[in-house]
Amino acid sequence: MVELKEGDILTRVRRYNLIREQRMIYIDVHETIAGRLAGDYVAVPNLVNIVAKQQYQGVGETEAAALEDCLKKIENVGLMELFPEKSAP
Repeated sequence: MVELKEGDILTRVRRYNLIREQRMIYIDVHETIAGRLAGDYVAVPNLVNIVAKQQYQGVGETEAAALEDCLKKIENVGLMELFPEKSAP
């Protein structure tokens, strides 16, 4: 395995697209290669440079389980509710 700097995390990512409210959001499922995440697989809804609040991220022992966990968490949540509000400068 590749040597990483302490605290680094290396993941393999598989991307899914979810169309909701006539907009597309991504769900990236990260497979842990090195380092530590919340689980072996973590599914993270995002808008490329904006990551969903942690409470809407899915975790599982498989890619399918993490994705299913994420989809259950966001099932009845509006798109804008998923993401942190922009803080004032």
